[in-house]
Amino acid sequence: MSDLFRLDGKLALVTGASAGLGWHFAQVLAKAGAGVIVAARRTDRLQGLVEAITAAGGTAVAVELDVSDAKSVHAAFETMVGTIGTPDIIVNNAGISIVKPLLEHDESDWDSVIDTNLKGVWLVATEAARRMVAAGIPGSIINIASILGERVAGGIAPYAVSKAGVVQATKAMALELARHRIRVNAILPGYIATDINRDFLTSDAGERLRARIPSRKFGEPEDLDGPLLLLASDAGRAMSGATIAVDGAHLVSGL
Repeated sequence: MSDLFRLDGKLALVTGASAGLGWHFAQVLAKAGAGVIVAARRTDRLQGLVEAITAAGGTAVAVELDVSDAKSVHAAFETMVGTIGTPDIIVNNAGISIVKPLLEHDESDWDSVIDTNLKGVWLVATEAARRMVAAGIPGSIINIASILGERVAGGIAPYAVSKAGVVQATKAMALELARHRIRVNAILPGYIATDINRDFLTSDAGERLRARIPSRKFGEPEDLDGPLLLLASDAGRAMSGATIAVDGAHLVSGL
């Protein structure tokens, strides 16, 4: 790995780290040399991740964090800054989806998805930026959006709306935080196979979906490693306000 992509001396916070992409991202950042703070609402689910990173020679600690709750976000940063340090890499990964037809969604569905996926990104990013500014350090905020922030699919309207908001929030934050040497970018994954969705992606319905992707392939978590390290490291030092789709050309296909 080129030294340009190394993260030695950096401290990264990964939200929604108890499973899926967050679990994977934390290990990638640790292997690149960053100390890693893994966060989720239940820290007991993070212990296996902390142990895996430590066993591989990395450094990791777990912090309780509900991204949708401003008090929880503030308390988590108080703990981090007071005991570990100010994170200078933020991976806003926490997210949920509720799958049902538009007319069956109710207000609680909307609130749950928007509060986690959009409000959570806003709360964590702005709190992190305030801490970086106070510490006088530059940083990188990486928001995990989705190709559904720029296109739509049936049955997940609040999710698509939330991810569109994340895309625009990324650009708004990049504009205002550039003067503080804080970069803000977004990764837009396509359909990435994880333990959570692998059964669906290998079903008949999943095969029909795969046929609409120009590459005819679903992604794997490792496909996101390069974009993640680019945006986290000095390799991407001139990038801010960018959105990087990682989807096998699905977004540009119009299908």
